Amino acid sequence: MTQHQDRIAAAFARAAEQKRAALIPYIAAGNPLPASTVPLMHALVKAGADVIELGIPFSDPMADGPIIQRAAEHAIAQGVGLRHVLAMVADFRTTDSQTPVVLMGYANPIESLGQKQFAQQAQLAGIDGVLTVDYPPEEIGEFVQMLEEHHIAPIFLLAPTSTETRVRAVGQIARGYVYYVSLNGVTGAGNLDTTDVATRLQRIREHVSLPVGVGFGISDAQSAQKISLVADAVVIGSKLIDVMTKACAGLPSDQQSQAAIDAGATWLADIRQALNVARPPAGHPPGDRPNSAQSTAHLA
Repeated sequence: MTQHQDRIAAAFARAAEQKRAALIPYIAAGNPLPASTVPLMHALVKAGADVIELGIPFSDPMADGPIIQRAAEHAIAQGVGLRHVLAMVADFRTTDSQTPVVLMGYANPIESLGQKQFAQQAQLAGIDGVLTVDYPPEEIGEFVQMLEEHHIAPIFLLAPTSTETRVRAVGQIARGYVYYVSLNGVTGAGNLDTTDVATRLQRIREHVSLPVGVGFGISDAQSAQKISLVADAVVIGSKLIDVMTKACAGLPSDQQSQAAIDAGATWLADIRQALNVARPPAGHPPGDRPNSAQSTAHLA
């Protein structure tokens, strides 16, 4: 197994051994400042992140709510693009060879760079997975093959509206883990129904043997803890970014990075503590699904 794919599998295996869901924070690369991204990634790992989802700034993020949209706009205004994000991950890898990093974004920046060149550069940077919101699984077989050739996991979204046909397609082509969008709407929306999530995850697992992470609508330790009882991973983005944004409000630019890092890491540590004390129903620990920890091994 390659080191790239081993990182995702190992992260879920460690969480499963500890009988908890994995914790996956999402941050927008370049926000609040380009120089803050790598130190923030390290701080979030120290606070308990198992995997980091790093958002590629894009001008028209259709699946993102206002908080993440503003973060992306802020990063773009400072000149941050896909090449800068790849460089950030390469910098992160100089001192962290263990934590999986998944890029999350949209097709346009990848198409602009070129799919083949992107896959090559992503591997060189040390990226473990790629989640492209607007690449449907039925239409990107060639890109998936490129990612797999470079030992990068293609990760896909599923939603409450996903048909059984779509779930089956994702189960066949996805690697690493699957991201279940817990509600209809954009990131940061509310009205999280844990019972409904549990029911839908059960149906998803009929066709998907990978770990399933749940995101959208998780905004505090209580909601994270409830989701962790039924999911293999908890994904949090909008609330984390909101916490960091508020910590920076009114501060001089030279103080914003550290304020955001401190606030984000402190808040995430509370979420991790909630996951540590949560215990799933007997016989169903998070991550303990058929082949969930070993599901990426065949890519080596």
